[in-house]
Amino acid sequence: MTMNIERFVSKGKGNGLRALREIKAGEAIHSCEPYSFCIAKDFLKTACHSCLKSLSRCSQCKTARYCSVQCQKQAWPDHKRECKCLKRLQPRIPTDSVRLLTRIIFKLVSLCSVCVDLADMSEEKKEGLGHLCTTLQVYLGEENGDLSQLPPGLDPISLLARVTCNCFSISDGELQDVGVGLYLSMSLLNHDCQPNCVMISEGKRLTLRAVRLIRPCEELTISYTDILATSKERRSHLQEQYHFLCQCTRCTTEDKDCDMLAGEKTAWTSLRDAIPHLEQLQSEQRWEELLKESQALLHRYTDVVPDRNIYVLRLLDLSMDACISLDDYKTALEYGNRALETYKLYYSDPHPSRAVELLRVGKLQHYMGRLEEAQGSFTQAYDIMKVTHGTDHVLTNEVRRKLSECQAELGQV
Repeated sequence: MTMNIERFVSKGKGNGLRALREIKAGEAIHSCEPYSFCIAKDFLKTACHSCLKSLSRCSQCKTARYCSVQCQKQAWPDHKRECKCLKRLQPRIPTDSVRLLTRIIFKLVSLCSVCVDLADMSEEKKEGLGHLCTTLQVYLGEENGDLSQLPPGLDPISLLARVTCNCFSISDGELQDVGVGLYLSMSLLNHDCQPNCVMISEGKRLTLRAVRLIRPCEELTISYTDILATSKERRSHLQEQYHFLCQCTRCTTEDKDCDMLAGEKTAWTSLRDAIPHLEQLQSEQRWEELLKESQALLHRYTDVVPDRNIYVLRLLDLSMDACISLDDYKTALEYGNRALETYKLYYSDPHPSRAVELLRVGKLQHYMGRLEEAQGSFTQAYDIMKVTHGTDHVLTNEVRRKLSECQAELGQV
């Protein structure tokens, strides 16, 4: 733990972290490697062919992938026992939480320092954890499956509960989840729907950065949930996943809820109900079907549901992804520009999601020869990423490089 922060008891929340001195916006507060982690199987399904081709694959389990031979050799001590488990279950692959917990069990870590109250957990959630425990037992197999050897006071269900409540997503450059990891010191951070910090991944390393001025003794907070959701949806998710009722200002005042659900209710309800199917088409890379169905919905409800509605925004993002994959960059830019206005409404603070969207739109503008517009988008993205990612992050460097290209083409260098 750095000297900038300390552990303390946060009123009504349990353990937390707070600042010991004034911390400026954009400052890196704490950075650490995971105690244990795994790359999500869904990332391997959706990664492009060129990405997969550049990764080395374990010749035995055919599941674990590595960026280099050296990386594979370094990972072998941890992967050795997992490899046998993966081979046993082929062609099935266990859930990410089961794989992560198995790695932790192999290390025999005591998770008593990270807490979860099983009494607050719904019966449905307990039943789901029970099913995961069965998968865990099968995955471990007879040679690894004696769970009675766990540290005192820990059983498989409580371990799973601790892992699912305290693990963090590992994301790529565009904030897409590619895995999960357990970062013990970061697990002390409490939630706020308008937090003063963000978590940024670079590889598997996680960095906590301030997005606004933080006063001495002020608690450090992050968001556990997607802020592009109504207060009711956020509270429901937090209660189900983390077992607490959010009392932050955004939730208690229902901030921006009216904007998020703007338009005719029957119309946006139809959009909301269609999204899971459209996301399935996206995961299966059925781009033509995705674009056709998304465009039909957007056209059908264009006069009764505005772009600031969160379900329209989701359709705009899906349509943009489909157009990019189908090389229709002009239409992709139209959807991107529409989405940016809504991103600005909901991501008013320096937020990495808005920066990434500006970068995507800027790339399309640059490709289409709209250099002044691209320069504006890259400049906005860079100003945000200096705070959220830091000046040395690989994504910040990409934005800086794209901005320099625009300036050179405009004759400004």
